[in-house]
Amino acid sequence: MKPSVVFSVVVLVFAGCASFGNFVNNGEDVVFDADADRNIEKGEAAMTAKNYAEAARYFEFVKTKYPYLEVAKTAELRLGDCDFERERYTEARDRFSSFVRLHPTHPKVDYAAFRAALTHYKDIPSDFFILPPSTEKDQVEVKNALAAMVEFTRSYPESSHVKEAQVAIVDVKRRLAEHELYVADFYAKRGRWPAVVTRLSVIAKDYGGIGYDERAYFGMSDAWKQQKNGAKAAEALRTFVTKYPNDPAAKKAEAVLASKELEKLEPPPSAQPTPPAAKSSPDAGS
Repeated sequence: MKPSVVFSVVVLVFAGCASFGNFVNNGEDVVFDADADRNIEKGEAAMTAKNYAEAARYFEFVKTKYPYLEVAKTAELRLGDCDFERERYTEARDRFSSFVRLHPTHPKVDYAAFRAALTHYKDIPSDFFILPPSTEKDQVEVKNALAAMVEFTRSYPESSHVKEAQVAIVDVKRRLAEHELYVADFYAKRGRWPAVVTRLSVIAKDYGGIGYDERAYFGMSDAWKQQKNGAKAAEALRTFVTKYPNDPAAKKAEAVLASKELEKLEPPPSAQPTPPAAKSSPDAGS
């Protein structure tokens, strides 16, 4: 037999066996099985051993080789999990979102939706010690995480993952509130009191009930006092007392209101100063 014929035969043999047997990648042997469920089991074993690259190869094999079997959907989900565990959050998000779109009636569609939302949460900047605090960093991914988690709880209110999502929502709101406090403090140090009111109003409106209410309302009251606007300063404290009558700080607010000291303040006849330009904000360029 001619060498070229022998080579062709060898190529055909390997091509025919590519579906099963040994598949070598990155120096590791992965032995596929003729049974789809058995390959899923091998993938799960690899996941348990935290060998996510190997697990992904088993799941990808099932997804590609048996696309019309129900087990292929399991493989799709687990591929998302493999990317998630490897901190490939963008890739995992794409996989989970695709699963939700393609299989909206699947029993685990809520799991896929939750994991897609969770990728945003995992992508939030950390407080690594050599970097600026997360409150000083760009908050886009934090806001994305909040929107995704809220949408998940709205779309799947009966899901077993709702409680975990609600914990994440509170944490994300705290992060956003801390950022608003950081920016408000930035403006306060520069005497930009209208901007301070604007930032603290965001906390009062969007992030109430998670531990920042006293700082927000008393901070707004003080900012109005700095502008000699006693009516607005008193209004902030009255709103706080109305919304949070059982808060320990409510009595302090009532005492200030009862003293009538805020009524003595009158705004100057000149127009109120305008908020600083965007370039003066710590958010600019973030």
